Amino acid sequence: MSDDGDDELRFISEDDGDDAASPPTARSWRVLLVDDDADVHLATVYALGGTTVLGRRLQFLHAHSAAEAMDLVRRDGDIAAALIDVVMESNDAGLRLVKFIREEAGLLDTRIVLRTGQPGYAPEDEAVRDYDINDYKTKSELTAGRLYTTLTSALRSYSQIRTINANRRGLAMIVRASAELMTVLDIGEFAACAIFQVATLLNLPVEGMVCARDAGSGGGFRVAAGVGRFARHQGEALDALADANLRGRIEEVASRRQNAFPADCALLFVSSSLGRDLVIFIETPTPLEDNERQLVEVFCTNIAVCLDNVTLVARLQDHAYFDPLSRLPNRTHFIEKIKEVFALGEAAALTLAVVDIDHFAEANDAFGYHYGDRLLHAISVRLNAAVGPNVVLARIAGDAFGLLGDDEIVNPTFLGELFRTDFMVDGNPHTVSATFGLARLSEVDSVNYAMQDANIALKRAKLEHRGHYCYYTRSMGGEMRARVRLMQDLRQALGGGSLYLLFQPQISLGDGQPVGAEALLRWLTESGQLVPPDQFIPLAEDSGLIVAIGDWVLRGACQQLVALKNAGVGQFRMAVNVSVVQFRHPDFIGMLERVIAETGVDPANVELEITESVAMLDPERIVTLLNRIKEFGFTVAIDDFGTGFSSLAYLQRLPVDRLKIDRGFVGRIAFEGEGKNIAEMIIDLGRNLGMGVIAEGVEDAAQADYLRARGCHEAQGFLYARPLDAGTLLEWLRERGG
Repeated sequence: MSDDGDDELRFISEDDGDDAASPPTARSWRVLLVDDDADVHLATVYALGGTTVLGRRLQFLHAHSAAEAMDLVRRDGDIAAALIDVVMESNDAGLRLVKFIREEAGLLDTRIVLRTGQPGYAPEDEAVRDYDINDYKTKSELTAGRLYTTLTSALRSYSQIRTINANRRGLAMIVRASAELMTVLDIGEFAACAIFQVATLLNLPVEGMVCARDAGSGGGFRVAAGVGRFARHQGEALDALADANLRGRIEEVASRRQNAFPADCALLFVSSSLGRDLVIFIETPTPLEDNERQLVEVFCTNIAVCLDNVTLVARLQDHAYFDPLSRLPNRTHFIEKIKEVFALGEAAALTLAVVDIDHFAEANDAFGYHYGDRLLHAISVRLNAAVGPNVVLARIAGDAFGLLGDDEIVNPTFLGELFRTDFMVDGNPHTVSATFGLARLSEVDSVNYAMQDANIALKRAKLEHRGHYCYYTRSMGGEMRARVRLMQDLRQALGGGSLYLLFQPQISLGDGQPVGAEALLRWLTESGQLVPPDQFIPLAEDSGLIVAIGDWVLRGACQQLVALKNAGVGQFRMAVNVSVVQFRHPDFIGMLERVIAETGVDPANVELEITESVAMLDPERIVTLLNRIKEFGFTVAIDDFGTGFSSLAYLQRLPVDRLKIDRGFVGRIAFEGEGKNIAEMIIDLGRNLGMGVIAEGVEDAAQADYLRARGCHEAQGFLYARPLDAGTLLEWLRERGG
């Protein structure tokens, strides 16, 4: 309703009396004018239309009744302040509109100034209290100057409330965003999530991209995520970006390592303490306000911790799946790829190869590991360039590479050609050969055996010839898996009582009296199967288990020797075989000391049998070790003599007590020729060197007579006794007066 009082707002040009809203400006204050008097609208616009309040222009929205105002608010609730007449279509129209704005429209931040020309219709205290009215003025009070002051105060209050609420909401969003980003483990996903969170925080459409770089690698920025029209750039290097202006902006922000807020965008710099940097670019239709910039600064600080997390996970992933020297996938990654092709049903068409670099350890020892690393790098570069992207190439061991791909490339001819040319290391050519083990996955029974089968083929190739190759076959795998099962059973047998000792007597050929026995190891499985020693002893030596088994055998033999002495058996010698693996073990002497101490045996009655191949290992070391053994009092025999390549000069240096003629030569004594002659030569050699000679495998009297006639001192074999258990050996000795 109009007021006839003296109101300066009534003086307004008729030309300006248009009800249309003022044209909007960027970031303007939207002010709702509600009054049934058109002159009030005109006077207000006249007084304040060109005014700037707190740095913004005013944009007026006009309504001439409470009902019209309600419709306007329903359509557009973005209102900073409302100047509302109390009495319009009804005496309480203005108050009902206030209630609608607060309760139904939910505009709690909008500042409301109630104007009235009839103060009695709306008691000031009650209206302010009950309807959350921010100011209450009579129209007579609102001169142009006072209206400006009142509106400025209302808009300042609105701005502060909006800032506080925006900050509260923004901080809550930052907390949620940080929690969400903390769960992201991939840098691409992290980048995409980050730009969406920034857009949500600023209530902007998502249009921009995120560039990332790993400062430690020395590489440049790449587009880790792009949204909107920038999506096509995802994965590109920043240098390839056609927009030179944008490229320059991103590079400048990265160089200065701080955020930038031009009028049309926000450029946010996020840095990880682990050396990874992000630049988030997002377009902004209007410049960001101070509180928005502050929120963004907080957001960047918060997600830097999240970036640390994703960077750390990425590095752990990298260490877990990639070889740091060659930057190729490692063994774990390679096996994952094998599993993947089996899961996808693609395995049957592929071949798996293991490429083992021949004599790499020697190159490392000769030139140093730095040289070896550069050689491996050169090999990996050539292989990677040759096989192409469709073949999985990995470094699966120190000097071995794995390949998985089509047979056209993963075959020995193609791979062998890659090693025909020398590799350049520090400017010098280095010749390299390689041995290949290959497995067609169509021949492999399951994914679990793929690598194992290729390694089986590699071992077979190495046995045949270095620089050779071998394809896996199912029969080959069956043999190997049988060996593995046998090895597992042997480990259990060692602690489970399935191993036991027998003793084969040794007699003097001169008078036929027992002089000793050889301890022989036997294995009876739980199923009752007797496993021949020539099957399980090599397995034990290959696995190193022979060290523990040898300790057990020597200890058991010495205990039996002590038991025989306690049973009244006189002078008697116990012979025990020592394998090459035991002999090389650094604790061999310590083991002898412990056995002597724990069993109480007299070492003078224990003879250690070593093979001729052991005696030929390392002349100086062997002589030293044998002298240590002799210091304990043990005697030493060379077992299976004649099967190796000992020289007479070397043999003379060894502190050995006895030579043992191999059963193969003894078995051929009945025939003229090499076997008979070698047996005779060994006997003569032993006599000339002052060593005793014993023959094993004597099975008939003719063999015994021949050996006796030629001067052989002792013998053992079925002619005298088969291997006996401890109780039977004692009875056998007593029957012969032992």
